[in-house]
Amino acid sequence: MAWTLLLVAGVFEIVWAMLLKFTDGFTNVWPSVGTVVAMGISMVCLSFALREIPMGTAYVVWTGIGAVGTVILGIVFFGEPKNAIRLMCVGFIIAGIAGLKLTSPS
Repeated sequence: MAWTLLLVAGVFEIVWAMLLKFTDGFTNVWPSVGTVVAMGISMVCLSFALREIPMGTAYVVWTGIGAVGTVILGIVFFGEPKNAIRLMCVGFIIAGIAGLKLTSPS
Protein backbone atom coordinates (compact mmCIF):
# COMPACT_ATOMS: atom_id res chain seq x y z
CA MET A 1 0.00 0.00 0.00
CA ALA A 2 2.85 2.40 0.79
CA TRP A 3 4.28 2.05 -2.72
CA THR A 4 0.86 2.70 -4.23
CA LEU A 5 0.54 5.86 -2.14
CA LEU A 6 4.00 6.92 -3.24
CA LEU A 7 3.02 6.41 -6.88
CA VAL A 8 -0.13 8.49 -6.36
CA ALA A 9 1.98 11.19 -4.67
CA GLY A 10 4.31 11.21 -7.68
CA VAL A 11 1.42 11.47 -10.12
CA PHE A 12 0.00 14.44 -8.24
CA GLU A 13 3.45 16.03 -8.28
CA ILE A 14 3.26 15.83 -12.08
CA VAL A 15 -0.25 17.31 -11.98
CA TRP A 16 0.75 20.32 -9.88
CA ALA A 17 3.88 20.93 -11.94
CA MET A 18 1.83 20.94 -15.14
CA LEU A 19 -0.86 23.17 -13.65
CA LEU A 20 1.78 25.56 -12.34
CA LYS A 21 2.57 26.48 -15.94
CA PHE A 22 -0.95 27.88 -16.29
CA THR A 23 -1.12 29.86 -13.03
CA ASP A 24 0.64 32.91 -14.50
CA GLY A 25 2.35 33.64 -11.21
CA PHE A 26 -0.73 32.53 -9.26
CA THR A 27 -2.87 35.22 -10.91
CA ASN A 28 -5.14 32.74 -12.75
CA VAL A 29 -7.51 31.46 -10.08
CA TRP A 30 -8.50 27.96 -11.18
CA PRO A 31 -5.08 26.71 -12.26
CA SER A 32 -3.75 28.15 -8.99
CA VAL A 33 -6.40 26.35 -6.94
CA GLY A 34 -5.72 23.12 -8.83
CA THR A 35 -1.99 23.50 -8.23
CA VAL A 36 -2.42 23.97 -4.48
CA VAL A 37 -4.90 21.08 -4.20
CA ALA A 38 -2.61 18.76 -6.18
CA MET A 39 0.33 19.81 -3.98
CA GLY A 40 -1.68 18.97 -0.89
CA ILE A 41 -2.73 15.56 -2.17
CA SER A 42 0.86 14.81 -3.19
CA MET A 43 2.21 15.75 0.23
CA VAL A 44 -0.43 13.81 2.16
CA CYS A 45 0.17 10.66 0.10
CA LEU A 46 3.94 11.07 0.50
CA SER A 47 3.58 11.47 4.26
CA PHE A 48 1.56 8.25 4.53
CA ALA A 49 4.05 6.37 2.33
CA LEU A 50 6.85 7.51 4.64
CA ARG A 51 5.36 5.38 7.41
CA GLU A 52 6.76 2.27 5.68
CA ILE A 53 9.29 3.40 3.08
CA PRO A 54 12.66 4.86 4.12
CA MET A 55 12.69 8.65 3.79
CA GLY A 56 15.58 8.88 1.33
CA THR A 57 14.10 6.23 -0.93
CA ALA A 58 10.59 7.69 -0.84
CA TYR A 59 11.78 11.22 -1.54
CA VAL A 60 13.95 10.25 -4.48
CA VAL A 61 11.24 8.05 -6.00
CA TRP A 62 8.63 10.80 -5.49
CA THR A 63 10.75 13.50 -7.09
CA GLY A 64 11.90 11.11 -9.81
CA ILE A 65 8.33 10.26 -10.79
CA GLY A 66 7.54 13.96 -10.88
CA ALA A 67 10.63 14.82 -12.90
CA VAL A 68 10.23 12.06 -15.47
CA GLY A 69 6.50 12.62 -15.85
CA THR A 70 6.92 16.36 -16.21
CA VAL A 71 9.66 15.99 -18.82
CA ILE A 72 7.60 13.51 -20.83
CA LEU A 73 4.45 15.64 -20.70
CA GLY A 74 6.49 18.73 -21.55
CA ILE A 75 7.71 16.96 -24.67
CA VAL A 76 4.23 15.72 -25.62
CA PHE A 77 2.16 18.82 -24.86
CA PHE A 78 4.55 21.77 -25.01
CA GLY A 79 6.97 20.78 -27.75
CA GLU A 80 9.97 20.71 -25.42
CA PRO A 81 13.17 19.21 -26.86
CA LYS A 82 13.45 15.43 -27.09
CA ASN A 83 17.01 14.90 -28.19
CA ALA A 84 18.86 11.67 -27.47
CA ILE A 85 20.94 13.01 -24.58
CA ARG A 86 17.87 14.41 -22.83
CA LEU A 87 15.99 11.12 -23.21
CA MET A 88 19.04 9.19 -22.03
CA CYS A 89 19.14 11.31 -18.87
CA VAL A 90 15.45 10.55 -18.27
CA GLY A 91 16.35 6.88 -18.66
CA PHE A 92 19.00 7.27 -15.95
CA ILE A 93 16.39 8.74 -13.61
CA ILE A 94 14.06 5.80 -14.31
CA ALA A 95 16.92 3.35 -13.69
CA GLY A 96 17.67 5.07 -10.38
CA ILE A 97 14.03 4.89 -9.31
CA ALA A 98 13.86 1.19 -10.22
CA GLY A 99 17.12 0.49 -8.39
CA LEU A 100 15.91 2.17 -5.21
CA LYS A 101 12.59 0.33 -5.39
CA LEU A 102 14.32 -3.02 -5.87
CA THR A 103 16.77 -2.46 -3.02
CA SER A 104 14.28 -0.97 -0.55
CA PRO A 105 13.74 -3.01 2.62
CA SER A 106 9.95 -2.47 2.59
